[in-house]
Amino acid sequence: MVCAAAAALFSVGQSHAQIHHLAGREFASNVVVPQSRTFAAAGVTAVQIASVDAGVVILEQNATTTMDVSLRNPTGARLEAELIVPVPEGAVVRGFTFEGTKSEPVAEILPKEEARKIYNAIVAKTRDPALLEFIGYNLIRSNVFPVPANGTQKVRLTYESLLEADANRIDYVLPRTESIDYMVPWNVSVKVTSKQPISTVYSPSHKLETTRAGKNVVSVRIAADATTQPGPFLLSYLVERNGMTASMLAYPDMKVGGGYFLLLAGLPAELPKGKEGPAIKREVTLVLDHSGSMQGEKIEQVREAALQVIAGLEEGEPFNIIVYSESVECFSEKPVLKTPETVQAARAYLKGIRAIGGTNIHDALLEALRQKPVKDTLPMVLFLTDGLPTIGQTSEVAIRNVAIKANPYGRRIFTFGVGVDVNTPLLDAIAGETRASATYVLPKDDVEVKVSKVFRRLSGPVLADATLAVQEPGGAPAVGAVLDIMPAKLPDLFEGDQLVLLGKYIGTEPRLAFVVSGNYLGRERKFRFTFDFDRATTRNAFVPRLWASRKIGVLIDAIRSLGADAATRPVTVGAKTDPRLKELVDEIVRLSTEFGILTEYTAFLAREGTDLSNRPEVLAEAVKNFDERAVRVRSGWGSYNQSANGEFQRNQVVLNGRNEFYDQNMNRIASAAVQQINDRTFYLRGNRWVDSRIVAEGKEAQPDRVISIGSEEFLTLAERLAKEGRAGSVSMKGEIMLEVDGERLLAK
Repeated sequence: MVCAAAAALFSVGQSHAQIHHLAGREFASNVVVPQSRTFAAAGVTAVQIASVDAGVVILEQNATTTMDVSLRNPTGARLEAELIVPVPEGAVVRGFTFEGTKSEPVAEILPKEEARKIYNAIVAKTRDPALLEFIGYNLIRSNVFPVPANGTQKVRLTYESLLEADANRIDYVLPRTESIDYMVPWNVSVKVTSKQPISTVYSPSHKLETTRAGKNVVSVRIAADATTQPGPFLLSYLVERNGMTASMLAYPDMKVGGGYFLLLAGLPAELPKGKEGPAIKREVTLVLDHSGSMQGEKIEQVREAALQVIAGLEEGEPFNIIVYSESVECFSEKPVLKTPETVQAARAYLKGIRAIGGTNIHDALLEALRQKPVKDTLPMVLFLTDGLPTIGQTSEVAIRNVAIKANPYGRRIFTFGVGVDVNTPLLDAIAGETRASATYVLPKDDVEVKVSKVFRRLSGPVLADATLAVQEPGGAPAVGAVLDIMPAKLPDLFEGDQLVLLGKYIGTEPRLAFVVSGNYLGRERKFRFTFDFDRATTRNAFVPRLWASRKIGVLIDAIRSLGADAATRPVTVGAKTDPRLKELVDEIVRLSTEFGILTEYTAFLAREGTDLSNRPEVLAEAVKNFDERAVRVRSGWGSYNQSANGEFQRNQVVLNGRNEFYDQNMNRIASAAVQQINDRTFYLRGNRWVDSRIVAEGKEAQPDRVISIGSEEFLTLAERLAKEGRAGSVSMKGEIMLEVDGERLLAK
């Protein structure tokens, strides 16, 4: 079981919770809310939340959540504390224990109305509105327990809840603050068991590590580098239907004429495979750089990587090897089928490769795409280089156009840049145009490991050459019903993959059909999914923010492509800004400001001295940053970090609440001056969090009304926002200036 390991935290003989009425009892000197913070009485040192370990077991729609909360007392005196835990409606307490108790600990579920009274009482007493983001949840309140002097107290709470279902999708929520100040690590693991096979498991809030014990059992945990990410832990899983399974999450927004949607699709848990391997066979062409800079360990690793790829092919799957320096040479005039004889011949061929000469990327790529693929295969190219093009055609534009215009058979080109002296925008573009991906092997990385890892993911092609059509329920094309779908070109799906599409829907049509067509396990199939947009809710605030981040990534790619040819590169210094660059930057700045999404180019938007109302000045600084970095830097560490950031944004499926990105020295940067709360964005100006819709009005924007934090008027506002899923907008520390129904309100 998921929670079994945590049992060792507690001694034998501890009692489970009794249910008594606690609502009228006075609070202890420390009130601990694991999802947010501790609230201490005046003059009392606060207990610290050291960590939270949550184990969740989901069986069909029933979830059992066990929270192990570790508390630390930094003082020399024993401190009294009690626990307050927001939980979903309908939750039932199954256990409550803590160390050192001499009597039975007590915990009670309080319904939303009583929970709200407790929240309001704490807010009014402390003038700290943090708890208000949990309005709408029920509440577990425990009895008082001690935390020993200079010691720790470990508390275990177990509750059960019934999960919401939307057709074949089951949703789980573990409440947690969206505050970027909250840095307590949450180690969350979930085991899902279903009578029906589980197609896919997805979290828009936290990066997951997933293991599958069978078609009906999946275990996930928050990745080690995501345990401190802010926000509630959101998890959805799809139970399998016929072939591909899909579900829709939508957010209404009349500003765009409808709203935003996220389409989540998954593949069967187990795929039928014949005696001869996968239904869609692969054809793999290895294109290997053996220029002089590949001498030594690199060329040895490349040989081993090539042999590993060939070994990973199924018997009968075709392959070829192309090696290049100044000239281009082929193992075979056309792809050969994998047999013991061809493998032995390939091994001998690779053994004879020597590192010498320059780098003729253009001709090597052209040769790889020219060859006619074996019938009924998915043709792939693994293209490896460790440098810039130095021989033959060296134009970045010309080389990129080979992948676009000289690729008659639609080969997927997976690019590998070895070291940082490669043109990363070029390798990104070649891969992106062909439904593939770019991988970078940094100094001290092992080429063989990186190549083998990518190739292992390419086993078991399930859906290739996929297309998307949007129709009315009757089957007619739904003209103008959706736009800005990303990715614009559907990727190939391999075993274990999931598809996350983001876009906008237009109009008031409550129902649309999404039809995904393609080569599914070797034959043409269509999957039709009909969704109702009247289920759209502002509680799906992650949908527009993920869409905006992907859109920014696409726009940044367009800017980087402007620097491909020096002859047509934008001119911005000492002259009027190139209109191509200005248009792209203008839209990036607009999206970044509205959604609170910062990049290495727009991080200055959160700077204390930046006046977002001075549009010309803001755009000028943004244009300068994009020109100096995205347009002009084509290789080196400063180019690699841009590719790493861009790859994350273009394919983003998880929120990035702290706006983390890599700078040009590959340092991880985060912002403490922008807060993404629900579907709103706030910028820190002095001690005041200012709504993005107001901050753009300038420093002189004045409130229409001032409200005192903790007052009846303030609590009424919080309850009103809670009905819209926006109570978090008044939960931050310090003054809060926000817009509600066109009115500027200042809470202080």
